[in-house]
Amino acid sequence: MLPVRLRDFIEDRDGWLYAVSTYDNTDRIGCVLRYVPEESGARVHPSGRRYTKYDFEEAYAHIAQHKPEYAGLLHRVPYEDVNRILKPDQEINRIAAAHPRVRKLVSLFAQPPGTVGCTGSLLCDLANESSDIDMVVYGKNWFSAQALVRQGILDGKIEGLSEAMWRKVYEKRKPEIPYDSFVLHEQRKWNRGQIEGTYFDILYTRSYDEIKSATSGRGTVLGKATIEAKVIDASLAFDNPAVYEVEHESVSRVLSFTHTYSGQALAGEIIEACGVLEEHGSEQWLVVGTTREARGEYIVSKTLLES
Repeated sequence: MLPVRLRDFIEDRDGWLYAVSTYDNTDRIGCVLRYVPEESGARVHPSGRRYTKYDFEEAYAHIAQHKPEYAGLLHRVPYEDVNRILKPDQEINRIAAAHPRVRKLVSLFAQPPGTVGCTGSLLCDLANESSDIDMVVYGKNWFSAQALVRQGILDGKIEGLSEAMWRKVYEKRKPEIPYDSFVLHEQRKWNRGQIEGTYFDILYTRSYDEIKSATSGRGTVLGKATIEAKVIDASLAFDNPAVYEVEHESVSRVLSFTHTYSGQALAGEIIEACGVLEEHGSEQWLVVGTTREARGEYIVSKTLLES
């Protein structure tokens, strides 16, 4: 069986659907509850079964009350409780066949089979009229897709985000940086757009042969810190967590567990980052996104802001 990886979904024995949120799934699957079958649910599956979508805080409260054995930093579901696994790359043909905008994006990306998928509500067959499209691109192919998004927007094949949409994204993320700085960083990431009026993003996930080296586990917490450092490797800046290898007197890498600060800086740039210092063996890492909304934590490219 292929490993369960980031951005897959799993269904437990009760039909609850969870978004896989880590690569570290050896013993139990690390995930976050997203959809629960309920008669009053607003989301309707093609089978007629109704589901309620749970936001982050609601999901953790629901798990704590009804399945406390899964509770933790992530919800940890044992394999024996898993009814099925939904993989974005394996389901993409089904999704594209039913959704013309997804089909158009797949055609635009033109990546090799097995390197593109679709996650979220579309993967679970629970999308509604307001649902975004969460595309997934695996490994190095993500950077090819990113270049195609950029070119597609410049050529007018893809719509860039409107001012109203940028405001909506900013309000949803609630970052610790001003709106103008947020948009300045986001606009050069080329990882989102609109296709026929529907918002989409492209999400990075490691290929199967890259999973073994993925970051996992918490270190010893040393306290909060703000650092200024030079980024020497940003090749995993769009992963989850985003990883920035840095040149600094005591910190060797900066990690972001919030999507807001993925792709935030390029190699060679100077960043300012505020987060929680952790000790990992002989190294110190600065972790950003230690809470859902990363209150008081951030990463900015000083190089970008000063240019």
